[in-house]
Amino acid sequence: MGVKGFVEGGIASIVAGCSTHPLDLIKVRMQLQGEAAAAVPPQPALRPALAFHAGGHTVALPHHHDIPAPPRKPGPVAVGAQILRSEGAAALFSGVSATMLRQTLYSTTRMGLYDILKTKWTQENGGVLPLHRKIAAGLVAGGVGAAVGNPADVAMVRMQADGRLPLAERRNYRSVGDAIGRMARDEGVRSLWRGSSLTVNRAMIVTASQLATYDQAKEAILARRGPGADGLATHVAASFTAGIVAAAASNPVDVVKTRMMNMKVAPGAPPPYAGAVDCALKTVRSEGPMALYKGFIPTVMRQGPFTVVLFVTLEQVRKVFKGVEF
Repeated sequence: MGVKGFVEGGIASIVAGCSTHPLDLIKVRMQLQGEAAAAVPPQPALRPALAFHAGGHTVALPHHHDIPAPPRKPGPVAVGAQILRSEGAAALFSGVSATMLRQTLYSTTRMGLYDILKTKWTQENGGVLPLHRKIAAGLVAGGVGAAVGNPADVAMVRMQADGRLPLAERRNYRSVGDAIGRMARDEGVRSLWRGSSLTVNRAMIVTASQLATYDQAKEAILARRGPGADGLATHVAASFTAGIVAAAASNPVDVVKTRMMNMKVAPGAPPPYAGAVDCALKTVRSEGPMALYKGFIPTVMRQGPFTVVLFVTLEQVRKVFKGVEF
């Protein structure tokens, strides 16, 4: 029973991850917007707008309209179009090999472990699992899965972000294996777990909110409409609800995680961020509190379809393996 849950969850996760990879790439690029400004806060120059003469001297008064407004950040459609223009269509799948490895390690572990805990605790609780126990199962499963899959997660973020850098500064990883090998060789094995505390925290939040919400929403729909409603429409409605909840809960942690994983540390120089809290504070001070929700629209655009594909595929895979024990 346990192995079966890992296989079913792994297949569904890989299908969902690969099919929504371009949306995830756009989300990462948007989360990195304005990052350079975090190190040096902009100093707007004031141009004199009004002047008057007093005592033989000319006095200039600055006008608030002369303070240059910060440029508007491009939205997800504009970011996608920019990638297509400057890097080509293939760039939308930059890092897809890392996504496949990440889903194989992280999502297979979290889905299988959640299934084991849910089944065990349901049996112990007389066939019913309350919401708080589902959340607890998600927290445990997400944390373990993230710890296992962190190296692939770091590689994926870097490969997705590489195209935004000047040619001379790009890492140009050939594959996820090349990325992990070079990171271990050039930056030490510990670099493979850079941002792991954030990855674990995010994964716990995502898994608990995503899987628990899906199960709870599905149960609520079936309780209202009856067992006969256990079909595609119910799966889509429950999974889309789960995707929105997971995106809203995890986005701030995801922004900090992305920036921590993507940062470049020059030999002998202090890192741009001393840690997750330092990264969050610098981001908020430099770009405002809503910077922690950068990439939220593409996060929802990615998390919604990802969660729908994940659970719809999972339900179909379960039908295929129904009655099969391994």
